[in-house]
Amino acid sequence: MLLHDESPLAVEERERAFLLGTYNRTPFHPRSGRGAHLFDADGKPYWDLLGGIAVNVLGHRHPRLVKTLRDEATGLLHISNLYYHPAQGLLAERLVRASGMLRAFFCNSGTEANEAALKFARLANPGRSHVVALKESFHGRTLGSLSMTGHDAYREPFAPLVPGVTFIEPNDVAALEAAITEETCAIFLEPVMGEGGIIPLDVDFLAAARKAADRTGAILVFDEIQCGLGRTGTMFAFEQTGIVPDAVTLAKPLGGGLPLGAVVIGPALDGFVKPGHHGTTFGGNPLACRLGAIVFDETRKLLPRVQTMGDWFGNELRKLQARSSAIVDVRGSGLMWGIELDRPASAVARELLAHGIVVGTAREKVLRLLPPYVTPKKALSEFIGALESVLGVTTEKAA
Repeated sequence: MLLHDESPLAVEERERAFLLGTYNRTPFHPRSGRGAHLFDADGKPYWDLLGGIAVNVLGHRHPRLVKTLRDEATGLLHISNLYYHPAQGLLAERLVRASGMLRAFFCNSGTEANEAALKFARLANPGRSHVVALKESFHGRTLGSLSMTGHDAYREPFAPLVPGVTFIEPNDVAALEAAITEETCAIFLEPVMGEGGIIPLDVDFLAAARKAADRTGAILVFDEIQCGLGRTGTMFAFEQTGIVPDAVTLAKPLGGGLPLGAVVIGPALDGFVKPGHHGTTFGGNPLACRLGAIVFDETRKLLPRVQTMGDWFGNELRKLQARSSAIVDVRGSGLMWGIELDRPASAVARELLAHGIVVGTAREKVLRLLPPYVTPKKALSEFIGALESVLGVTTEKAA
């Protein structure tokens, strides 16, 4: 095997020989991109409707991101959090002002953001460790976040995990009210459950969580790592509900493709976190924060487009559902959609890839779409046509 050989076959052989196999890779080799397009090793174009799993919201090679990378290449890529640099405060100010919260903490990833939020909740509730989370939720792979992730297949190989987590069904208000007690430290909810199959939480359910948190002193955390930062049509998903959490966790698109996560806190957590309570070597580094400010500014401009495109796309998906007995349900808003099928989604995703369209899956039977906010209507129309073809739409569900 030649060290300089980067052909698809060599890449796959080298990974099999030297890389720890934590992923079942799809035999797809994207090498470049522009806008909502990806190009493979042979130059074939694909519509990217997964966006690096909700990361590439500005698409590929966005000119402002490219310019900033070039400009910052001769500056400090890392300085540590022992000293000041301008970029963290600039990004934190944007997040705080847009959310109506008070302060931000930066880390490297979504799972680290949830770990930090859990630690902050314990500081606010000393001696209390009970957590309420949802079945089929996903909060990350590190042990604390995994302990709050309500999917047995992720949890069981690593048991015993952090104890004291109660899992309830999404949108079950009675179960929620029964689970939250004076011993509850934190309530972790995704306003739209991503990995769980694109399941929006009802406003009544979120309101009940807010009321229970106020009654008991528990910290209400909204995990917006996948559904936040413009994905559902507003900068934060909670803005559409009128329910304000005590903390919001963010990541995915925040660093413009570089690792960056954040926790944005409100009054219930202010003043509890002191120097030495938490930290990070790389989190909030100058380059990622510079890119994050651009992502934030450009996303704010694109929000009306995300809303309009989402409304149109949702209507088109429901029209397809009416024509196809293979589509069980359509869920989502903005540019976050789940299409539940009557068959394994992974096989359908592979067929769509052969049609030049990249999508993701969630659980066994849900196609997951998280496209860039710059995705043209043409791409979404071609997806609908390709899905219609793959599913063999011939059955009219309506009489």
